[in-house]
Amino acid sequence: MTEHGGDERRGGSASSTKRRRPVRGAGEAARRAAEALTELIRHRLEGVSAVCRGEDDGWVVDVDVLELARIPDTTSLLATYRVELDAAGELVQYRRVARFRRGAQDQ
Repeated sequence: MTEHGGDERRGGSASSTKRRRPVRGAGEAARRAAEALTELIRHRLEGVSAVCRGEDDGWVVDVDVLELARIPDTTSLLATYRVELDAAGELVQYRRVARFRRGAQDQ
């Protein structure tokens, strides 16, 4: 019985209160992706380096985060995470696609 009650809450009003209107533009997609990712990985957001349309009217957003702060700052480790959102702006998946030192040049 306990399991069934948990499923009811998850599929009921709790999830419906989190539903949002569809994403309107790249800026809003970037904000939603950054917000969702920082909630999950708890690293400080550095910025968004790419936003593009994904499949099924969703969005693909590359978010840069500070993974390990070091002194001097140019040796800090940053990472780029690719975040995929559906058309409603809900997180579908994310993964780390790059890790680099802040002072490293693009190759």
